[in-house]
Amino acid sequence: MTGKAKPKKHTAKEIASKIDAATTNRGGGKAGQADRSGRDKGGHAKLECPLCKTTAPDIKSMQIHHDAKHPKIPFEESKLVNLHAGQSAECSKPRPGVRGSFKK
Repeated sequence: MTGKAKPKKHTAKEIASKIDAATTNRGGGKAGQADRSGRDKGGHAKLECPLCKTTAPDIKSMQIHHDAKHPKIPFEESKLVNLHAGQSAECSKPRPGVRGSFKK
C-alpha cells in the first residue's frame, strides 16, 4: 500500500522550464565553442591579450587576466586586440544565448 500523498504530476511551470532548457543556446559544449572564441561577431570573447593570445569578454576581465599572468609588464589598454572590430554582422549565424535549437 502506498502513502497518502497525491500522485505527482508535471506542472506547466516545470514543462515550460524543460522546454526552455532544451531550446535555448547557453553557449556551452562543442556547439558553443564558436560563440566563446570571439572570431565571429557575437562571440563572448571581445578582447585578445597581445602577449599570450588569451581572450576575454571585457576590459575588466582582461585587466584581471593581465595582473595574474603578466605581473611584471604594465597593462596598456591600447595594445589589446579588439576581435569584434572590423567584423561584419551576419544575421544567419546563431547568437549566444539566443532562443532556438537545431534539435527540433
